[in-house]
Amino acid sequence: MSLSTKLIKLGNKIFPEVKHPFNMQNDGEMTYAEWQYMKGEDTVACYKGKYYPEDMFPDKVVLDMGCGAAGKSLWYASLGAKRVIGCDIVERYEEEAMSYARRLGLDNVFNFICCSATELPFPNNTFDTIIMNDFMEHVSEPEEALLEAMRLLKPDGKLFINFPPWGHPFGAHMSDVIYTPWVHKLFSEKALIAAYRELCEGLPDAAERISLRIHTDERGREYLGYVNRMTLRRFKRILKDYEITPLWYAELPLRPQLKPLARFPLTKELFVRMAVCVLGKKEFRKD
Repeated sequence: MSLSTKLIKLGNKIFPEVKHPFNMQNDGEMTYAEWQYMKGEDTVACYKGKYYPEDMFPDKVVLDMGCGAAGKSLWYASLGAKRVIGCDIVERYEEEAMSYARRLGLDNVFNFICCSATELPFPNNTFDTIIMNDFMEHVSEPEEALLEAMRLLKPDGKLFINFPPWGHPFGAHMSDVIYTPWVHKLFSEKALIAAYRELCEGLPDAAERISLRIHTDERGREYLGYVNRMTLRRFKRILKDYEITPLWYAELPLRPQLKPLARFPLTKELFVRMAVCVLGKKEFRKD
């Protein structure tokens, strides 16, 4: 075991365990879909003060991009949406999503599709509301996914985006087994992968977790493919490149008392909990 792996594992003894849905599911506490459903209200609360659930869902045709097991999609459906489509590239989520929809009696207004977020099988101007919740930091081609969302959005529709930036304490999305905040800023990618593999040993879903988090490129090199290292700066550059002026944009601090650090240019990437953005229909220029 390398020194880096030992230090990362030591961190798990120093910092408290992070409450994570993968572990809650293994413990029989609740499924991933149930956890997502419970968190639906928290997601919409990101927009509080500017947009509310009644602006986003009742009588709307809704697309939830990168929906996971679609628990939040179903929460949106429960608020009176006309139709909700959950989209994710992970095939195994479909069965869990549709089973939960049937349990909730929402399968008549909800459907799950497994496909790339850059090529969705719908005509232009289909959706009133499109949600990208915890999505922008994962998708491998964020610019193309944004273009696709704009294609699908109705002229008077709105796209709601919220994501934790790469500099977030758990921006590497490995907190299911690694509890040290900002661990990805302290150790190399190679060290994180080695530690993650070791800490997953013995878990019933170890293979699924590892295949989700760790990918291999064409040269056989392992890398953290679950995240694209989306920073606040990169996201704002994408908006600028496509000449998009948000209807609303906010950066929420980790905690209210940390607001000064979340505003200071040299520290904000580390202390912003969530970037929140609302976009309207817009024509894009493609270079």
